[in-house]
Amino acid sequence: MNEPDSSQTQFWTKRWEAGKMPWDLGGIPPSLVEFLKTNRPVTQVLIPGCGSGYEVQAFHAAGHDATAIEFSAPAVERARAVLGPLADRVIHGNFFKTDLGTNRFGIVYERGFLCSLPPARWPEYAAHMADLLVPGGLLAGLFLYGNEPEPPPYPLTLESAQQLFGSRFRLLDDAESSAPSVPVYQGMEHWQTWQKI
Repeated sequence: MNEPDSSQTQFWTKRWEAGKMPWDLGGIPPSLVEFLKTNRPVTQVLIPGCGSGYEVQAFHAAGHDATAIEFSAPAVERARAVLGPLADRVIHGNFFKTDLGTNRFGIVYERGFLCSLPPARWPEYAAHMADLLVPGGLLAGLFLYGNEPEPPPYPLTLESAQQLFGSRFRLLDDAESSAPSVPVYQGMEHWQTWQKI
């Protein structure tokens, strides 16, 4: 059986064009609201695979300098429409190939990006995240755990997460999210904060 290659732009562009976006929450998750209430120093934030871009506004409102990146043209168009005056914060590009120059980030926000990638791409994700973060920087957000018989999404297990992040990050927070979410993620989301070692 040939699994769809969700690491390719076309896979997601087809879904955006068809309006088939079961991951779109229509706003920001409550866990992020709580995270942004904590007294964190203002920093540069990167949001890979930003989709509709709601989180860009949330980080901006909290004082952070947020940049998002998305490789599907219809998603970029939607995010820019949602964000209005912050539209220029969305880069149309491939997270793994776009040159972000010397920029390094204090926070990289995760929701729905890692689980959209086939597990074969996960080591590249972890390495790139570590490269983009300043020492002590945070990879924070909602990570999926559990079992999905028809991926994507591709959820983590405790073992795969430790194997993936353990050499570069330490886990600061892990809380199962009980907040309402989109059906495709419901009951699988953990708010986690991984700190770059």
